[in-house]
Amino acid sequence: MKPLVECVPNFSEGRNERVIKAIGDSIRRVAGVKLLGVEPDKDYNRCVVTFVGEPESVKEAAFQATKTAAEMIDMQYHEGQHPRIGATDVVPFVPVSGVTMADCVRLANEYGKRVAEELHIPTYLYEEAARLPERRNLANVRKGEYEALRDKLKDPAWRPDYGEPVFNEKSGATVTGARVFLIAYNVNLKTDSKEPAQEIAVRIRESGRTVKDASGKSTKIPGSLKSVKAMGVFLERLNIAQVSINLTNYNITPPHRAYEEVKKEAQKLGVEVTGSEVVGLIPKEALLLAGTFYVGSSAAPMNEEQLIHTAIERLGLSQLESFDPKKKIIEYMI
Repeated sequence: MKPLVECVPNFSEGRNERVIKAIGDSIRRVAGVKLLGVEPDKDYNRCVVTFVGEPESVKEAAFQATKTAAEMIDMQYHEGQHPRIGATDVVPFVPVSGVTMADCVRLANEYGKRVAEELHIPTYLYEEAARLPERRNLANVRKGEYEALRDKLKDPAWRPDYGEPVFNEKSGATVTGARVFLIAYNVNLKTDSKEPAQEIAVRIRESGRTVKDASGKSTKIPGSLKSVKAMGVFLERLNIAQVSINLTNYNITPPHRAYEEVKKEAQKLGVEVTGSEVVGLIPKEALLLAGTFYVGSSAAPMNEEQLIHTAIERLGLSQLESFDPKKKIIEYMI
């Protein structure tokens, strides 16, 4: 079995086409790597890039893309809807075939060390590569975002895993690690306010919300879905809100389960769900699960293509931009 690793770096630039193209080109130039997708978002001012290849080639491509981002993105002027801590915000390595999670942890460490030494960007390890439990969750590492990074680096508890605790004003910091396949999935709401989306997010995400009683004691109320991270955002360009979701294990909570849960909570708030979108790529199995769910057990058997078409229709995946299975399903791209 050919060893394959997927890498899905997120860059803090979704509007400047010249920068986005340069990042993509820096990956294309590395032998042994296939660039699968480059997806910029103007509202989030963020670009999600997906590529696969042999482990060492993927590590090299990740570094070259990070170097390009360090040269062309200045975080001092960055604004966007999505949390971020640096120009190259997060670089996960994901085992696809013929490699283990331990192999990907090694890649993350080697990549992070090189970024810190050669580009002078403080680098943190998260997920399976995390050395400290509080750094396993990306949200904890990003807390305060770029704006709070200067002070965060002064705290010994947040000394980078690689590099000196010195603020890089232009590039910020980078987070890297190893993880299972994550589906970035957004559900669209027909509202011109962020509040309903944020309320739905805290109701469904695993971490839920923290409330205080009259005495000031904090109590954590978990959300309804496991292996789900979520937040509410408003997209001015489209005049809609989104529940922005990360499905960290789609075998526990698949996209259709998240979609139906958002619909349920939206109905309680008097808000309409109009569709959804996948950012980056999605495993074929996730759509087959959705297709099977919506078809139901009483329907005539469907083939793979029909199930996927059903999933696309019922999840409204083409509402904002046409969903092409040949370009969005990872198995069809490799």
